[in-house]
Amino acid sequence: MALLFSLSIALSSVKKTEAATSTTIKFWTFQSLHIQFWQDVVNRWNKTHPNTQIKLDAVAYPYEDMHTKLLVALQSGVGAPDLVDIEINKFANFLKGTPQLVELNDLVNDVKDKFIQARLQIYSKNGKIYGLDYHVGAEVMYYNTELTKKAGVDIDKIVTWDDYVKAGQQIVKKTGKWMTTIETTDLWSYWPLISQQKSDFFDEKGNVIANNDINVKTLQFLQDLVYKYKIAIPAPGGNHHSETYWGFMNKGGAASVWMPIWYMGRFTDYMKDLKGKIAIRPMPVFKKGDFRSAGMGGTGTAIPKQSKKVAITKQLLKFGKVDRESQIKIWTILGFDPCRWDVWSDSAMKQDNKYAQYFTNGKGIFNTLLQIKDEIYPVHISEKTPLCADLLRKNVMYDVIVKKKSPKEVLDNLAKELKK
Repeated sequence: MALLFSLSIALSSVKKTEAATSTTIKFWTFQSLHIQFWQDVVNRWNKTHPNTQIKLDAVAYPYEDMHTKLLVALQSGVGAPDLVDIEINKFANFLKGTPQLVELNDLVNDVKDKFIQARLQIYSKNGKIYGLDYHVGAEVMYYNTELTKKAGVDIDKIVTWDDYVKAGQQIVKKTGKWMTTIETTDLWSYWPLISQQKSDFFDEKGNVIANNDINVKTLQFLQDLVYKYKIAIPAPGGNHHSETYWGFMNKGGAASVWMPIWYMGRFTDYMKDLKGKIAIRPMPVFKKGDFRSAGMGGTGTAIPKQSKKVAITKQLLKFGKVDRESQIKIWTILGFDPCRWDVWSDSAMKQDNKYAQYFTNGKGIFNTLLQIKDEIYPVHISEKTPLCADLLRKNVMYDVIVKKKSPKEVLDNLAKELKK
C-alpha cells in the first residue's frame, strides 16, 4: 500500500512537471535597462501562466556589436535570438529585401486605434509591422524656471519660435545665461524641428528630400540662434548626452533645451541640482498648422523568423508591449511615454515617482502629452537612414554650427551622398 501511495505521488509529480512546461527565450538588446523591463514582463507572465513558464536568457551587447551580430545571424540563417531590440536608425537595415523578421500586425489589430500611429509606421514595410517600440519619444521643451522667472519670462506665452527667440534675448540680457544649446555631433537639435513641420530627410517612398526648403530654412534657423540672435551656443561636449553638457546644464548654464520625453531620465540621473526647477512644455511652432511635438528616437522589439519559438515569443511580446498593464509599466519602470495614448490618463501615470518629484509639473506630464498626442508626424525610415544619421552626426551639424558653412551647401552635399 505504501509503495503504491509513493508511486501515485511520483506519477502526480511527473504530471504536474509535464503540465508546467518551461521555455527559454533568448533576448538581445543594447540597453541593459530594457532587460530589467523584460524580466518584470516575464515575472508577471509566469504568475498568470502557471502552465507555460518562461525563462529569459537576456544579453546586453554594445550598440554597434549587437546590430552587426544580428545582421550576420539573419543573413547566415543561424544564431539569431528569439526576441531582439533594434534601434530606430538601424531598423531599415533589417527591412531590406524580404525582412527576416516576423510580422506583428495580429498583435496590435484589436487595439491599433489606441496606439500613436507614427510609432507603428516607422517599423513597417508594405503595411506589415515588424517591430514594437517602447515609447513615443514625444519631443518637448524643458525650461529652467529659475532662470526664466529671474528674467521675467512667462514660458506659457512662448507659442512660436519667434516668441522663443525674444524670450531668449531677454534671458541673455537679464541673467547672462544662454537660452539653449545646439548639438554639433548629434541630430536631436535638428530632426524634431523639421518633423514638426511635416518634413524629413526622406519622403514616404524613400526619396531623398534632405535639402528641401523646410530643411534648409530650419538649419539656417539653428545657425542663426548662435550667430544672429546670439541666444545659443554649441552644446558643450558636442551633444546633449555628454558628461560635459550635463555638468554645464546642472550649473544653470542654459535656460532650456528641446529633447524627447525620455530625456527626463538624463535630468534625474545626471543633473540632480536642477530638481524642482525644470518645467516641461509643448514645443514652439514656426507657423500655424505646424505640430508642437515630434516622435524622436526609438527601439523596435522584433522576432527573427529563424526562431523556433515564434508562437510563444509572439504571445510574450504582446503581453509585454501591447497589453495595457505593460504599457503602464513602460512608464513606471523605464520612465518612457507609452505608445498607447489611452493609458496616458490612467491614475497610475500621476502617481508619485522620481519624475513627479523632479519636474515642476511632474504629476501632470501626461496632461501635457495628451495635448499633443495628435501632433506627431511619422518619421520616414529608409534603407539609407543609418547613413544619413551618421553623416548628420559626423559632418552636417558641425559644419553648419561650428564652421559656419552655408546650410544649403551642406544639405545639398548630404542629399548628393544619400542619392549615390
